[in-house]
Amino acid sequence: MPLHFVAHGEGIPVLALHGWTPDHRLMTGCLEPIFTGLPGYRRLYPDLPAMGQSPADGVNSSDGILSAVQAFIDEQIGTTPFLLIGESYGGYLGRAIARARPTQMLGLAMICPIGTVVENADRHLPEHVVLRSEPGVRESLGPDEDFTDLAVVETAAALTAYRRDIAPGLALADIKALERILKKRELTVDPEDGPPYTRPTLIICGRQDAVVGFEDQYALLPHYPRATFAVLDVAGHNLQIEQPELFDSLIREWLKRVAEEA
Repeated sequence: MPLHFVAHGEGIPVLALHGWTPDHRLMTGCLEPIFTGLPGYRRLYPDLPAMGQSPADGVNSSDGILSAVQAFIDEQIGTTPFLLIGESYGGYLGRAIARARPTQMLGLAMICPIGTVVENADRHLPEHVVLRSEPGVRESLGPDEDFTDLAVVETAAALTAYRRDIAPGLALADIKALERILKKRELTVDPEDGPPYTRPTLIICGRQDAVVGFEDQYALLPHYPRATFAVLDVAGHNLQIEQPELFDSLIREWLKRVAEEA
């Protein structure tokens, strides 16, 4: 099935996969400011099935979403070596793609990824807290804005980024299709069911992430022996807009490691 996508730049392909419910703008918002100053990369930002402008088209499981992404890679990247950056659910898919294409994928970066525990109810999660706020931010929210549901940082800058990068995708999601897929969200084949992935890897977690947490991701480390594992304080599930400077530095360092080996 065709996936809607946007692409920027020329060079080594970088596939960026957003998380559950938003669309590609979550990834362009945090990554394009980095790549704009780094020539030599072709960034591909698809909308996953049932999200953004990509239809569900009968997809009823994570296996189906993964198949659609694999077909997208075949069509847009082919056999060319590439990098993958996945956020939350996109990180879960990224691990599965690393398993399927270990020699083709030059590096894997994961932002607040789902860890070893897929089902929400079984995850090890901290309580939701707000650690940084600015006067007037909550008062400026519209009646239907859910910014505060996940925010650990309630500042004007974080709200602006949320409204630009995350909220538009949430409004487009096919909720009925996602509810159907959610019943079979766990992939049939465990992404770590195979040899370790030995290319440069990055796992960034939020210390206050009350959606996927950080403890279940630590258990991934034996499978990714070249992984930098960072747990950022004052950061929840929207880590990329709550700690943008640290996020920027970690992504750049990972890109450097990948380039040195490639």
